[in-house]
Amino acid sequence: MTKKSLISGLNSQQKDAVLHTNGPLLILAGAGSGKTKVITHRFAYLTAAEKIAPTSILAMTFTNKAAKEMKERIESITKTSTKGLWIGTFHSLSARILRKEIDNIGYSSDFCIYDESDSGNLVRSILKEFKIHEALYRGISSKISSLKASLVGPDELLANEDSYGFDEKFARVYVRYQNELKKNNALDFDDLIMLTVKLCEEHPAVLKKYQKEFSHIMIDEFQDTNASQYRLTALLAGKQKNICVVGDDDQSIYKFRGAEVGHIRNFKKDFKKTKTIRLEQNYRSTQNILDIADSIIAGSPDRMPKKLWTDKGKGEKIYHCTTINEKEEARYIAQSIKELYLKGKYSYKDIAILYRVNQQSRVLEEAMREVGQPYKIFGGISFYQRKEIKDIISYLKVLANPDDSVSLKRIVNCPPRLIGTTTVTRVENEARKREEGLYKTMKHIITNSGYTNSLKDKLRDFVLMTEELIENRDINLSELIEMIYEKSGYLEWVEEGKVEILKELVSAAEGKDLRSFLDNASLFSGLDESGSEDSVSLMTLHSAKGLEFPVVFLAGIEDGLVPHFHAIKDPDELEEERRLFYVGITRAQDMLVLSGAKKRRLYTSVQEQQPSRFLTDIPSGCYHCIEKRPRGDAAISSSSVKIPVNLLNRSPFAAGARVKHPKWGVGVVRDTYGETDDVKVMVNFPSVGMKRLSLKFANLEKI
Repeated sequence: MTKKSLISGLNSQQKDAVLHTNGPLLILAGAGSGKTKVITHRFAYLTAAEKIAPTSILAMTFTNKAAKEMKERIESITKTSTKGLWIGTFHSLSARILRKEIDNIGYSSDFCIYDESDSGNLVRSILKEFKIHEALYRGISSKISSLKASLVGPDELLANEDSYGFDEKFARVYVRYQNELKKNNALDFDDLIMLTVKLCEEHPAVLKKYQKEFSHIMIDEFQDTNASQYRLTALLAGKQKNICVVGDDDQSIYKFRGAEVGHIRNFKKDFKKTKTIRLEQNYRSTQNILDIADSIIAGSPDRMPKKLWTDKGKGEKIYHCTTINEKEEARYIAQSIKELYLKGKYSYKDIAILYRVNQQSRVLEEAMREVGQPYKIFGGISFYQRKEIKDIISYLKVLANPDDSVSLKRIVNCPPRLIGTTTVTRVENEARKREEGLYKTMKHIITNSGYTNSLKDKLRDFVLMTEELIENRDINLSELIEMIYEKSGYLEWVEEGKVEILKELVSAAEGKDLRSFLDNASLFSGLDESGSEDSVSLMTLHSAKGLEFPVVFLAGIEDGLVPHFHAIKDPDELEEERRLFYVGITRAQDMLVLSGAKKRRLYTSVQEQQPSRFLTDIPSGCYHCIEKRPRGDAAISSSSVKIPVNLLNRSPFAAGARVKHPKWGVGVVRDTYGETDDVKVMVNFPSVGMKRLSLKFANLEKI
């Protein structure tokens, strides 16, 4: 490849970013400005034109989906495989370093990775032992995660307890939690980065090794880095300083996960002689959508200025609809989607409904079901979090690491083996006395006197089965999973409808080794799945980050939701809510519809709602207002209550009816919808195809 070919198709700012190969580089990439294209072309340019070894480039991002896309695009440009290269998420690449180096800090390299569910179960078991209410486990897990993201381990917490405002009970739980992780030879998500930082800071030779190995570092979505991720970045780039970060402070929306927008805003202070390049040409949205977005984000006081523009033209006007309540809002959205679909320009998969809190989805789902529209909740339970898949993954985790007591407790009585809670508690008590893991204690019990035959008999079959599986753990992974099914009796026990899903797991394991498969499964989330089915996507504004859709509905644009009521009194939180609204707006490519309700049931009560304060930042004339009111309201000239589906179905022009048109002849009604004073029908005429007609004017004759 020639240098010219590597930068062809790029605009002038994108070319500058690709060609700057030495020294720190900050790419301020506005929404839809082609940042992934820049990163991948820059990778290709470094390797092909600058002759940098591909293995010397560290490219980090935040989701497996983004990492996969990066790899695919690099392979497409370079025509070479990315297998074995340092391209992935912060967590996966940290895990890769730790697999090689973790023995330096007292862990074994065959550690297992606990996902959020595993970590939660461990916290719950500790709370139960300490006689603390188990329902508190989510809040405690969140606090532990927050501390680790800030590089505060148990020792640091105990030494500075007053600074962090946590009580003695929490400190005891945190200490015990970390001790149990180490005893189980397990790391949670936050450990992956915190311990990599610890490794680099406490072992200069290891740090020097990786500083030398990574001659160039590129980080995507840099505005989302938390303290531990930023510290790791600074350590690895500290020697050669060939670091390129790409991001947009306007899209920093993960403060609740520890992300600090100051990292991107202060990058030039931390890395001297940084070159800054702004990507402002937007390839996603129409100018009308960008103008709305710009008017919203311009109200952010400390942002790094950028002005998005596009050559796509002005596009369709933005709409803002106000309804009497959340049910009418949902009906309006569902009916609007139906009309868009029937016009034939958009498929269901081209449309997304975004909302601030998960609670909003219920009424939206009801409205979608009412009109028979397919939909999916994005970011829900992933394949690897389904109960039956999680059970088998836990079997595999125990085979890979028998010290993993959390996974052992999940499978010990699954399927049922008469090893109930009482038996497990007895084993746990014995394990604490012996200061060893559950599995070692089980093996000790069945081979030594001093224990009842009843207890030995309950544990023996499980231990013997597990030993046999451990002996075979190095066989083909798909065959190992099949062996687990056979030896455990899981397939015969599970519901019939789950068998196909379990067979899918066998296929997913084909050609994989046990350790990497378990790492990938633990680091996988619902956000990494992408369905190809034709259905409307429903998701929170946070889940929509990184996605785009031709048509976007933003529901609940009201004070208390956007911005969220928790954020209204805190200026920093309020600005993050502004950025979140901006992110939602910039997901839209062609059409954007904002909606809100005058009354909404939130949590336990119906509340009077006011339009979002952010809407006042939009200049008048930038969007078209619609107000939907109940039938009979004197303030509106015509009714806007939709005809109920059951009444439409009883109409002589219901779907399936044959009709005759004076010009186009005989056709078949495909759908009936609309408002009470203007019912519309979609009719398929063999002579001219699908036509949308108003019954008031069409002169249709039922035949």
